[in-house]
Amino acid sequence: MTIARYHTRPRMSQIVIHRDTVYTAGQVADTATGATVTEQTQNILRRIDSLLGEAGTDKSKLLSATIWLSDMRYYDEVNAVWDAWTDPGNAPARACVEARLAFPQFNVEIAVIAAK
Repeated sequence: MTIARYHTRPRMSQIVIHRDTVYTAGQVADTATGATVTEQTQNILRRIDSLLGEAGTDKSKLLSATIWLSDMRYYDEVNAVWDAWTDPGNAPARACVEARLAFPQFNVEIAVIAAK
């Protein structure tokens, strides 16, 4: 059994690939301070595109997504960006929940699982 890990640090890997399944760590915006929820979400989805590309897949092969919001009042704003980003006809299974994120400047965190 081969497991590939990319961008590994002591606490986590940004990408883990097992067989033909790609898992990403929860992604937050590179620069969240002062950024709107829309900007944070756009930044996160660009990061996810990059990670999926590095793993040899893309958003058309998403299986599952989990979105954490610091406040559910951001739900519609995040969905507007998400809906424009997802591949038509290939929407993944998805959960979206409110949670206190690790740092107060983050309002959105997203993790995905994709097929290769």
